[in-house]
Amino acid sequence: MQNASPQTFSKENAPTRQVAIVFGAKVNRDGTPSVVLRDRVETAVALYKSGKVEKLLMSGEYRFVDYNEPESMRQYALTLGIPDSAIVLDYAGRRTYDTCYRAKDIFGVNSAVLVTQRFHLPRALFLCNAFGIDAVGVEAESCYYLKRLRLFWNARELLASVQSLLDVYLFKPLPILGEPERIF
Repeated sequence: MQNASPQTFSKENAPTRQVAIVFGAKVNRDGTPSVVLRDRVETAVALYKSGKVEKLLMSGEYRFVDYNEPESMRQYALTLGIPDSAIVLDYAGRRTYDTCYRAKDIFGVNSAVLVTQRFHLPRALFLCNAFGIDAVGVEAESCYYLKRLRLFWNARELLASVQSLLDVYLFKPLPILGEPERIF
């Protein structure tokens, strides 16, 4: 996996792009976003409000009626003052590979700001760049995360990074596709 540092910016110093891709994460049982997901949405909202991006592509898992990451992100962003017209939902972003693939293939994204936590950014940047998206990252790190959680996430990320390399260079799986839904 590549070093994400040269492509990673603070919210304040992020370059302007048309789209921010907000990656899904756990949703609580009551349908509200987890702390990790709230952090991502809040970071994307800050980018939108500062004029750094025009649209928020919220991508996540929605395999079950009672589990909907994109809608949870949308509802939270609306409470933070984002107009619904600035939000685009991707219900088939089951994993980072799928989100990046679909951003290019379905939504026509050519350049984007990726919004996720530090541990996830190298893989997200690698995948988006592998699919032809000129991507930069902004860390969603406004919360303190327990060391044991960060350790778990980093260990999980090692395995996911190996899988991403195999997917891009060897397996090349197709995510759920469909008709193009161009953002612009």
